[in-house]
Amino acid sequence: MVTVPVNASKVYDIIIGSGLLADAAAYLSPIVKGGAVALVSDDRVYPLYGEALRHTLQDSGIKVHSFIFPNGEASKNTDTYIALLNFLASRAMTRNDTVVALGGGVTGDMAGFAAATYMRGINFVQMPTTLLAAVDSSVGGKTAIDLQAGKNLAGAFYQPNLVLCDTRTFATLDDSSFADGTAEIIKHGILAGGKLLKLLYTPLKAHLETVIQYNVMIKRDIVEADEREHGRRQLLNLGHTIGHAVEHLSGFQLTHGQAVAIG
Repeated sequence: MVTVPVNASKVYDIIIGSGLLADAAAYLSPIVKGGAVALVSDDRVYPLYGEALRHTLQDSGIKVHSFIFPNGEASKNTDTYIALLNFLASRAMTRNDTVVALGGGVTGDMAGFAAATYMRGINFVQMPTTLLAAVDSSVGGKTAIDLQAGKNLAGAFYQPNLVLCDTRTFATLDDSSFADGTAEIIKHGILAGGKLLKLLYTPLKAHLETVIQYNVMIKRDIVEADEREHGRRQLLNLGHTIGHAVEHLSGFQLTHGQAVAIG
């Protein structure tokens, strides 16, 4: 297990290791502080990990409300976002409570935007279950939903209170989903060079924890220097400007990782 500290507009930790979800209550308790959790996940990830996580948190005395939505980029829209906000309000969630995103980039982006805007901002925890989310979207504080005109056009810069990355969840990824994450890893390797770039010449699964650590450290350093993307952080858009257009024009038949690779 490794911990990468982040010192942005919020100071928080990115914790990376195998089997972390089983101990999630211990990591979340200092953030939740007796409040409730809104566990946001999609209908593909929740059956794999959601119920176990809910029971773990409830057994420690944390009240959990589960919001489950249809998986896929097509759900990252205003309808699902408003439904999530209404869900939080109907459960009487307050600023003392916490939104937990369990899943990939779509889940993290949308749950983060809801956390940023509900009651003008409540606690937020990222629990990425895909390699793509672990090395990219769960880090840096970008949250968003898609509009009809394009991808990620409504959103907010909103840092999480914690990122808990359980690498054991990647065991359920198929080869295509795992490859999506490698597009962002290659991007960071191109930008930073050094140890990460050298690791790309060897099988990633042999040292996955180290690869994720290097990626989040690279992104962490850029975000700390330019959190709101006025200068240096624009480097992280390598492959994304064209990639987002390709992804959108494909009707999201191409995944984000595939589109970034093309970009």
